[in-house]
Amino acid sequence: MSWTEYLDTHQSRFVEELCDFIRIPSVSAKPENAGDVRKAGQWVVDRLVMAGMENVQMMETAGHPVVCADWLHAGSDAPTILIYGHFDVQPAEPFELWSSPPFEPTIRGDRIYGRGATDDKGAMLIPILAAEALMAKTGKLPVNVRFFFEGQEEIGSPDLPPFIEANLDRLQADMIFSADGSQWDTETPQLVLGLKGLTSLEISVQGAKSDLHSGMHGGGVANPAMALAQLLASMKSTNGRITVNGFYDDVIELTDEDRTAIARVPWDEAAYLAQTGAPETLGEPGYSTRENLWARPTLEVNGLTSGWQGEGTKTVLPAVASAKITCRLVANQSPEKIFDLISAHVEAECPPGVTAQVSRNPGRADPFLVPAGHNATAIAGQVLEEVYGKPAYKTRVGGSIPVMSTLLDELGLHAVMFAFGHEDENQHAPDEFFRLPTFRRGQTAYARLMELLGE
Repeated sequence: MSWTEYLDTHQSRFVEELCDFIRIPSVSAKPENAGDVRKAGQWVVDRLVMAGMENVQMMETAGHPVVCADWLHAGSDAPTILIYGHFDVQPAEPFELWSSPPFEPTIRGDRIYGRGATDDKGAMLIPILAAEALMAKTGKLPVNVRFFFEGQEEIGSPDLPPFIEANLDRLQADMIFSADGSQWDTETPQLVLGLKGLTSLEISVQGAKSDLHSGMHGGGVANPAMALAQLLASMKSTNGRITVNGFYDDVIELTDEDRTAIARVPWDEAAYLAQTGAPETLGEPGYSTRENLWARPTLEVNGLTSGWQGEGTKTVLPAVASAKITCRLVANQSPEKIFDLISAHVEAECPPGVTAQVSRNPGRADPFLVPAGHNATAIAGQVLEEVYGKPAYKTRVGGSIPVMSTLLDELGLHAVMFAFGHEDENQHAPDEFFRLPTFRRGQTAYARLMELLGE
């Protein structure tokens, strides 16, 4: 039996196994589900053993566990690949917005619905099944394989850096492939070449020791809310250019080849505005909307707090005002340097009559950019073109995945996002689902990837 026939023959079993996996409410953000995250990790351990993998082990971190496994008998001439994914999921609330209970997987048509179906349980199960099919055919794999699955991706992988640093021998590889990610659509593949980094901070402006009567004291002392507004306005021009001194110093500019690759991806400005409900686009001058979304850094206010927030009027002069800010960064910007630049800007531009303090908020990631000519990306593109029948779009993502930069820092390898979800599958939202035809297609892609690398 060929591996393709094996996958076809056992597909109904694989779907049932995915249902069992989804039933485990492995919500890493909720302390009451810590045992379920561990249960999901044990499910992964058992499934890797069933697939014929070796040295399968659930390993501890300071928080939720990770699962490691390997099969290393392809010989020294064959490459070693590391496959990454995660078995934790987002909270499922609000439950009332689900058409069926989030941890009771339901198949409707060619879709399986449930929390974690696409992010990332269905996607991370795919390479395990591909390895099982190849093992069933010949009793061996064409490449050396390591598996690395975590239980804390949905909370930012806070304990992964020290774990990776302490366990480099379990993770050494020639190439890394991430089973967490997506394809462009059901008929078109993509290769994600860039992810934005992240720094998160809060600016607090202090005036008087308490809120004051705005009639009695307005015009006598500074208003922190107004001072904060002036500070924020000083950080970005009305045309979208960030004006913090030094902010763009380390940005790697887009090449003509980069811009051509981005322009090749279809873009409908009117559809984007309809989707967002915004009256018009606004980004850094000199760049297309997609270039700004994918490849230029940002500074965005995420929340403002000051004074009276209830209905009606309360005539106060607030004592404190604060703003939460995140910056999405591109190569080669440093989250720490950007934080320091913003802190220096606030100190230099702080209006008279108030004091301002800048503090870090949780959330940090380095930007990630795959270099030109990256061999693992080229091979992944070859497989995707074979499986989909067309070349993959070369894309970037405005979001951040901290583990990608962590793996680069510790292992010196750029990971390739080789995953088979889709952005319309309600990740992190009610009625999350995974397309079963894509579940099957991904298994073929991973088997072909290992075959091609083995050649």
